[in-house]
Amino acid sequence: MSAFHPAVVGLARCVCQVDRPFLCAYLSGMAKLPIITLPDPLLRTQSAPIERVDDEVRQLADSMLETMYAAPGIGLAAIQVAVPRRLVVLDVSDKDEPRNPLVMINPEIVSLGDTLAPYEEGCLSIPDVLVDIDRPSTVRVRYVDRYGKSQELDAAGLLATAIQHEVDHLDGRLIIDFLSRLKRDIVVRRFKKQLRSAKI
Repeated sequence: MSAFHPAVVGLARCVCQVDRPFLCAYLSGMAKLPIITLPDPLLRTQSAPIERVDDEVRQLADSMLETMYAAPGIGLAAIQVAVPRRLVVLDVSDKDEPRNPLVMINPEIVSLGDTLAPYEEGCLSIPDVLVDIDRPSTVRVRYVDRYGKSQELDAAGLLATAIQHEVDHLDGRLIIDFLSRLKRDIVVRRFKKQLRSAKI
């Protein structure tokens, strides 16, 4: 999930001998990773669970955090860096506050609150697009932390919104899915046109 003004991030990727275009940076320690954007079809992929929490997973989480902070954003799903695994990182602390990173492996929303709250959401994979979305203002989420321990968290406000946004990514859902079909198609066509222009 992006901050208020999402930054445009490059599309460069590197094909390694794992899953699809896993990033070479993923295998070489903490590094800023390229973020994939529309119309990349991988963004519609259902991410697979992580079966074991090891140093490789922790390296990926650290690189995702660095990427998220640099973008800048408040949340990032592994699928956004072309890794189709159920991993998200978040930090909704204000810019004047100390960083408070949160790593969630295999997050599962257990329950949602009854009250909806509006928020203008952006997405690092859909630069410069903001969508007004009403989501439950509270959420309970179960996940595995970076040490392999099961955790459960009750979140409210912006954190609740960010968690729902990132879990949507893991299921192949994007903020433009909250738009009418006409508006969604306009956004997709714009990004396809930008991609064609970039190849010329």
